[in-house]
Amino acid sequence: MVTPPRTEAAAERVVRALRAVPVPAALIVLVALSGVVLGRVYADPLLTRLMAGAAVGSVLVSVAARRLPSWLVAPLSVAALAGWTLLSLRLAAVHAALPGGLGEVTADAARNAIPRLLTAMIPVEPAPDTVLVPVVAAWLAGLTAAEVALRAGRVLLGYLPPALLYAGALYVVGPNAEPAVGPTVVFAAVAAAGLATPGRRDGPAPDPVAALSPAVRAAVRLRLVAASAAGLAVVVALAALLAPVVAAQVDERPVDPRRYVEPPRVESLDENPLIRISGWALNPDQRLLDVRTVAGAVDGGPPRIRLAVLSDYDGVTWRVGATYRNAGRILPATDPAPGAATEAVRQEITVADLTGRLLPAVPTPREVSGARVAYDPATGTLIRPEGLAPGLRYEVSSVRERPDVNLLSTANVPAGDEVARVLRVPDGAPEPLRRLATQLAESNGAPYARADAIATFLAEHYRVTADAPSGHAYPNLAFFLFGPRNGGGQRGTSEQFAAAFAVLGRLAGLPTRVVVGFGPKGDGPVRAADAYAWPEVLFDGAGWVPFDPMPRPDSEPRPVEEDFRPQPEDPPPSEVPAPTKEPSATPPAAAPAPGRSEGGLGTPVLVGGGAGGLLLGVGAVLAALVAMRRRLTRSRLAVGDPGERVAGAWRELTDALRLAGHPVGPDLAAAEVAERARRTLAEARAARSGQGAAIDAPDGAAVNELADLLNQAGFAPGSVTPEQADRAAGLSVGFADALRAARSWWRQVLWTVHPGPLRWRR
Repeated sequence: MVTPPRTEAAAERVVRALRAVPVPAALIVLVALSGVVLGRVYADPLLTRLMAGAAVGSVLVSVAARRLPSWLVAPLSVAALAGWTLLSLRLAAVHAALPGGLGEVTADAARNAIPRLLTAMIPVEPAPDTVLVPVVAAWLAGLTAAEVALRAGRVLLGYLPPALLYAGALYVVGPNAEPAVGPTVVFAAVAAAGLATPGRRDGPAPDPVAALSPAVRAAVRLRLVAASAAGLAVVVALAALLAPVVAAQVDERPVDPRRYVEPPRVESLDENPLIRISGWALNPDQRLLDVRTVAGAVDGGPPRIRLAVLSDYDGVTWRVGATYRNAGRILPATDPAPGAATEAVRQEITVADLTGRLLPAVPTPREVSGARVAYDPATGTLIRPEGLAPGLRYEVSSVRERPDVNLLSTANVPAGDEVARVLRVPDGAPEPLRRLATQLAESNGAPYARADAIATFLAEHYRVTADAPSGHAYPNLAFFLFGPRNGGGQRGTSEQFAAAFAVLGRLAGLPTRVVVGFGPKGDGPVRAADAYAWPEVLFDGAGWVPFDPMPRPDSEPRPVEEDFRPQPEDPPPSEVPAPTKEPSATPPAAAPAPGRSEGGLGTPVLVGGGAGGLLLGVGAVLAALVAMRRRLTRSRLAVGDPGERVAGAWRELTDALRLAGHPVGPDLAAAEVAERARRTLAEARAARSGQGAAIDAPDGAAVNELADLLNQAGFAPGSVTPEQADRAAGLSVGFADALRAARSWWRQVLWTVHPGPLRWRR
């Protein structure tokens, strides 16, 4: 049976087509394998699919245009590349939920593709700027390989672009993924298969030396054999020399190219946002944010919104010191502390007057949509590299953690190089700060007790004022802690309270940091009055625990001198050991006769002189006590602003009650203390009336008036007038005189010289 010519031609075309398939298929697989390797550091397989599509498209365009002139292939392939790139950017933008049109997304990706790819957080989110370079590189590698291997017939040389792309993918991944053993083996196998497959031939290959004479042909073949043997020897020698070197690099950690690229930086205003607290305190009505809780029941009130975490202190400023990496919509997850209660919170935040790059969020954020962000996993803070703008709206999902308070009292604090950053105390710390930290640490052994003691000390002894100047360097903190009250010391904003706690905590061996954020009252506007700073302490098994060193609104700060008295540098005379006498061989002289000192005055004279000196000493001590008491009363009633004078008059009243045997506790309100004072007055009148004596004392309404003035000074600072302060002083003096007059004469004398008011804590 004879095969028709048409059938033979069709079969020949099929054979030739099958012979033409292996090399293009090998090129597609080699380019696509680069996407497989690079996709290992991406959070989604979208990049691998896009690079595989680029490999298929670039090679098929060259195959379809193989009969066209070579100069036409490049324009056609570039046009197809533009279409595939725009489609890829669109898919990536939809996947990452980025706002804006395709043109805006494309322009942004073209400007920032390379730096964002090398600074992105791993796993990398497939976004337009992180897929643009790999997709374009895959298409260009496929185009170049197809033209060299198919049109020029140099298959081995055509493998060079895919090999370079594969090596580049390995280099970009670096140490951030496991070794790519599987893809590398497949790459070598596919390349070998492409080389082993015979190429397209219309007939048997002609012998290039067939037309030569036998002698010349033999010489040429001998030369070819020698050249092949020499080449083989060179290959074997290189393999023997380089194999150990290559094998030794298998276990070595590859170089990370990301270390050569500078990650996004923040401005100085964002590097130290603590200095913004004083400005916000002076403009409390400034609208910074608008917050709406989308999902998540918030137990225990609205959560704090964190702006920045400051871990580095150099004695002058607290700094963020973070390394921000470009992140996608999904942020890296961290395991919560053991035993901590977690709560999912999702909020929609709209920026109003807040400036800078720091992006507010409830700690700890897990997903951000509506804004491109960079993230610092060490602190959990976010920035928007382009900066904040009014009207910017984004949604952030966070996991709010609350440690188990039952474990804190026995929890320890970590130590070592891992936490050296938050334990470091720079040189130059003032000695009073060190002594105060030592005093608080010595009386509180457990770490949590130390931290709570520092917070309590600050809350009980210092006052919050909105007009305090900004500053948290060592001199500022020393003035805040120990400066005179009438000179602006012992008062500040949350900036000084948080910074002082953090420094004292580190001096006491606690790992601390300062956090700047907002305490909103609920959904709605977040104003500058809601901005404040708070300290946090790191505990084993509990993580970072916030503390509140701020005083209560209804509390009156006690003078620092009552609880902290700087120790003198030299020991007191009683502690100085007496000099020891050297033993002497000369026996001591005989003791003088009783009643007479050797060569001195008689015993009666000495006794009389000693008794007189003792009386003079007692009189001097009593006179000193009277003078100190009067000076204390004058400083309370006549020194300071009217509000401080009213508070001093109230302390005179409470001291009088305590001297009369009716002390009042710190838990009583002013009205309750006034009620007790009225009862004490009534009892004193009754006692003296029974003895036939009359008392000139203020009535109960006057005591109530003094309590009202105290509440006015505490809840409306600056509203007390000098006349009201004078009125308060008169009321307190009259009350104290009345109580003293109700006592016996010797108790009145003891009242005047009693040292209690000089040392009692308030």
